[in-house]
Amino acid sequence: MKWKKQILPLRAYQPGKSIESVKKQYHLEEIIKLASNENPYGYSPSVDQALLNGDSSYTFYPDGSAANLKTTLASHLHVEENQLLITNGTDELIQIISRAMLEPGKNTVMAACTFPQYKHAAIIEGAEVREVELVNGFHDLNTMLTKMDDQTAIVWLCNPNNPTGTYIPEEEIRRFLIQVPSDVLVVLDEAYQEYVTESSNSLSLTQQFSNLIIMRTFSKIYGLASFRIGYGISTSTTIQCLEPVRLPFNTNVLGQLAATTALSDQDFVQSCRAHNTAELQQYYGFCEEHSLPYFPSQGNFILINVKRDADEVAEYLLTKGLIVRSGKSLGFPTSVRITIGKKEQNEKVRNALQELITEKVRP
Repeated sequence: MKWKKQILPLRAYQPGKSIESVKKQYHLEEIIKLASNENPYGYSPSVDQALLNGDSSYTFYPDGSAANLKTTLASHLHVEENQLLITNGTDELIQIISRAMLEPGKNTVMAACTFPQYKHAAIIEGAEVREVELVNGFHDLNTMLTKMDDQTAIVWLCNPNNPTGTYIPEEEIRRFLIQVPSDVLVVLDEAYQEYVTESSNSLSLTQQFSNLIIMRTFSKIYGLASFRIGYGISTSTTIQCLEPVRLPFNTNVLGQLAATTALSDQDFVQSCRAHNTAELQQYYGFCEEHSLPYFPSQGNFILINVKRDADEVAEYLLTKGLIVRSGKSLGFPTSVRITIGKKEQNEKVRNALQELITEKVRP
């Protein structure tokens, strides 16, 4: 078989353990999953009602242009409809951008460590990956600039960054964009933007910089991860160039309806953000009390340095029915990334961590 040589060393994306697999493996009845940064509060109740009342026929293909969702989203964001690209989650958007711009001889610049699918997609396209180490968990924008050359096609900025949760202020992004060559596409991944509490108006940057595209999703604060709806915001010219790479009928009729409905309930979004912010503060206090280094987060997760093998800690928590993400595969071998859950869920995680710390230091 004539496989692309660059895909042979790659591994498929490894999602966190499912609730059912943990129940079976550890013979547990109650499982709390805090590994994939899903919204513990679910989604707006209005979505269920819309799905029940939906009159779509599943015999026909969905609207390939996602016209209703695009109209509603454009109004919500105060952009034009031709500035939007609707995709099957932001994972598909990463693939579309990479497929459209990367090839052997081209290179792409990104942080290390950050969302791994940027690198994965680049390798598949045969492009060179240039990674720049984080500095105290933050993107090193100045060094990223020095890594660019005439063959650089894409620069990726994950903001807030996954897995650290650190945030690049708008003004720093602006200064960075001013220095990036106009033929290099800057991808600003804002999957967790609705959780951000810092003042930001990144959408205004798309009006000033034609080489910027912003990625967002309905999988996080909107709680619609199963429906797989993401989107890109850029100039109409950039969107027009990317559209032919998008698969026809890439988003389904239920996902389009759920996302359109979810946009109308911004009270739910604000409530989730407030709960998340309050619960993050509880984790900060716990970390400081136990001298555990952490990164202040603008997302719905926190990366905690537990000062011991991350896989062992994640395994220990599994025995307690708590699914978190080991930082070993994320580039942080002594840290765990924990999705911010509901108050009682977070308390169970912190109690389990405290038990672990106590057991490890006990004579």
